[in-house]
Amino acid sequence: MRLGVFGGTFNPIHFGHLHIAQEFARMLGLSQVLFVPTATPPHKDAMDLAPAADRFELCRMAVRDHPFCRVNDTEIRRGGKSYTVDTLRILTEQYPDTRLFLLMGEDMFLTMQTWREPEKIWQMADICAAPRSADPGDELYLHQEYLERLGARAHICPISFLPISSTMVREKAAKGESLAGLVPPPVERYIKEHGLYRRA
Repeated sequence: MRLGVFGGTFNPIHFGHLHIAQEFARMLGLSQVLFVPTATPPHKDAMDLAPAADRFELCRMAVRDHPFCRVNDTEIRRGGKSYTVDTLRILTEQYPDTRLFLLMGEDMFLTMQTWREPEKIWQMADICAAPRSADPGDELYLHQEYLERLGARAHICPISFLPISSTMVREKAAKGESLAGLVPPPVERYIKEHGLYRRA
């Protein structure tokens, strides 16, 4: 099986995330994409971060109508700061005889050699990056060559992005505005019913 691993805060998950997962699955021939919400991200300010249990539930609701997607609570159950290398170790045990593909954006791809135990990461998974633009320029491909020289299996996947961000969703939720077209209806209902992202 070819399994995509899509980690992030998903604060909250939106149609853009689902579209990216679908595009990665199509380009890489993935059997399934696993959404892995972080408990506490190591590189982000957590001030606007919804509780992990809520973000997990939002992900679960969002993927319900997408049979190729699943949500995994490995990082949330572990608690504390989430490091990719630790998550991949657990996933390789949970999914034996499975080829893992770590899915990410351009910014993360360009800095991943600074992550905790990067050489262990690319021993366990292929590294797959989505460029920010249709014409990513030389930097991304040079970095791909650099990572491959270090032993990584690196893939550049030029995919289209929807003009949606979690920041945009949070700002609209804070004002009590409609989230139609940004998130699946069950996600919008949950956000409103639980008062997520509302400013005091």
